[in-house]
Amino acid sequence: MLGYIDKIKEISERLLTDGKVDMIIGFRKGTMPLMNEPCFVKNPSDVKNLVWDSNCGINLANYLTGRKEKIGIIAKGCDSRNIVTHVIEKKIERDQVTIIGVPCKGMIDRHKISSMFEDEIIEVSEKDGKVTVKGNSFDKTLDKADVIQQNCVVCVHRNPVIFDEMVADTVEEQKDVDRFAEVNKVEAMTTEEKWEHFEDLLSPCIRCYACRNACPLCYCPTCFVDEHRPQWVGKTLDPTDTRTFHFLRAYHCAGRCTDCGACVRACPMNIDVRAFTKKLEKDVFELYGWEAGLSVDERPSLDTYKPDDPEEFIK
Repeated sequence: MLGYIDKIKEISERLLTDGKVDMIIGFRKGTMPLMNEPCFVKNPSDVKNLVWDSNCGINLANYLTGRKEKIGIIAKGCDSRNIVTHVIEKKIERDQVTIIGVPCKGMIDRHKISSMFEDEIIEVSEKDGKVTVKGNSFDKTLDKADVIQQNCVVCVHRNPVIFDEMVADTVEEQKDVDRFAEVNKVEAMTTEEKWEHFEDLLSPCIRCYACRNACPLCYCPTCFVDEHRPQWVGKTLDPTDTRTFHFLRAYHCAGRCTDCGACVRACPMNIDVRAFTKKLEKDVFELYGWEAGLSVDERPSLDTYKPDDPEEFIK
C-alpha cells in the first residue's frame, strides 16, 4: 500500500488544478506515531503533504456530512461503503464527490502495538509486510499480519465498492473468513456470562464520546446524549447511563455499520465497541441478507419493506 501515495498525489493535484474539486480530503503525517491525521487540501501546492500507509484507519467519510463544496476524497473499501450510505441518506450528493479509490490490505492496530511496549514509541515504519517499531529502549520488527485491526482481519470488502478513479489494481478479497466468530462466542454464553462480559467490556468507559465522534454514521445535529427535553440518558459514569449510551448508539447503526473500526481506533480506553455493532450486522445479514453500503440503488433493510420479510406478523 505504500506505493499508492505517488498516484494519490498525482490524481489529487490534477483534480485541484483542473478545478474539478474544491478540496481533497486525505491524510497527513500525524504528530504521534501510528496516528495519521485527516486533512483538507485546497491548493495543488499542498498535495505534497498527503501521506498513505497502514496508519490511515480513520474513516474519512466522517468529514463529508452536509458539505456544499465539490470534494475529492481518498477512500478504502469501508470508507466507500460509508460514502454510499451518505448518498442514500442525502447527507451528500453523489455528483459532489470524486472518489479516489484505494485498495486496502488492512490497517495497523495502534492499541495492539502500544500494549507491547512499556516505553514510549518514537517511530513506526513498514516495508514488505513488516512493521518496525522503535523507542529509546527497543527496536522491534513485527509481521504486519499479526498487528492489523480485528475488523480488517475479517474484512471481505477490501476494495472500494464505488469510485471515480483508482490508484492501483484491486486486491484479492478475503474468502472463507468467519466474519462473526466473535459474535458467536458471546451468543454461546449463558445470560449470566453475557452480563459479566459486557460489564467488564464497558467498565473502562470514561464517556468521552470519541467512538461517536469518529463514527461516520453519527451525524445527528443533536445527539440523544445531549438532548435534555426530554433527557434520554444521563451523562454520568453510572453503569446504567454508560450501558444505555452504547446500546442506543449501536442500534442507531443497525443496518448501516460497515465495520470500519473507526470507533475502536478512536477509543482512548481500548474498548471493543464493535462487540455491539457486529452483533447487529450479523442479525441484519442473516435476517435480510443485507450488507451496508454496497449499492446506491438499494435502500437499507431497516428503512424499507418487502412482502417476503421473515416476520409473520407483518403479513
